Amino acid sequence: MSVLLVAMHGCLCSLAAAPATAPVPVILDTDIGDDIDDTWALMMLLGSPQVDLKLIVTAFSDTPKKTRLVAKMLEKVNRTDIPIGTGVKTKDAAINQEKWLGDYTLDGYPGTVHEDGVAAMIAMINEAPEPIVLLVIGPQTNIKEALKRDPGIAEKARFVSMAGSVEMGYNGKPGRSAEWNVRADVEAARAVFAAPWDITFAPLDSCGTLILKGERYKTVDTSQNLKAITVMENYRDWSNRKHHPADTSSVLFDTAAAYLTFDESLCEMKTIALSIDEKGNTVPDDNGRPVHCAMDWKDRGAFEDLLVKALTADKDD
Repeated sequence: MSVLLVAMHGCLCSLAAAPATAPVPVILDTDIGDDIDDTWALMMLLGSPQVDLKLIVTAFSDTPKKTRLVAKMLEKVNRTDIPIGTGVKTKDAAINQEKWLGDYTLDGYPGTVHEDGVAAMIAMINEAPEPIVLLVIGPQTNIKEALKRDPGIAEKARFVSMAGSVEMGYNGKPGRSAEWNVRADVEAARAVFAAPWDITFAPLDSCGTLILKGERYKTVDTSQNLKAITVMENYRDWSNRKHHPADTSSVLFDTAAAYLTFDESLCEMKTIALSIDEKGNTVPDDNGRPVHCAMDWKDRGAFEDLLVKALTADKDD
């Protein structure tokens, strides 16, 4: 690790290691509409007073359709004050929340929607009075394009992502998996690694078995908070809902990364030098890129309680 990266990592991670006294400015880059965990993560961010969500950019596949999905959600929870940006479209495709989206359009939407979400992201990073957190919970396609247009953004942001697998794979299986957000666009992930920002990952090691069950799930399911209602409506209408028990969530991978934008104290953190192979594996490598990884939980129950509170706490919506 270079002296510059060591200094940058030590400074930024010391700030991230304790809860912030003021809300942390965050840009969310999300492939929402595929797995349902993005929806949980978005609503968690909206319910976390530790976070000041500045911009939401849709990522991967049919991004214009995903922008409509985000807009409907923000309208549902009365948060159309947050700008939305449409990211790089990679294909025309159905999303897994088509049923909930319905025939919703942006006609009459009261908030700001940027057709070029990458440009909006770059502008916000450059104009921010303090370093901003770029939270990426999907394939990193938009970030590759942003770095191509303006490499300097990496000196003005901290990169946090649900990405990778170091020692544990999907469903807690020992051994490394080629995690989706990396393998879906390997070159984009490598571009992120090549940039000189501080990188924090929630890999499968810590987030691959995050499932809400029992009273915690019931609390969200029965809550009258608009964020919880929006999560549960989308979960019920999600095309993969039938593959999960009636009284639990699916795996909520992205909520771990959302947490890491403002705190790390509930996690076992380890800095690991990683490289990315051609299949999208994040492989420990002495010559690799230092990445601050949440490898396990110190108190997973406390995290789950925090997630439930963010979605259900009684307050004006």
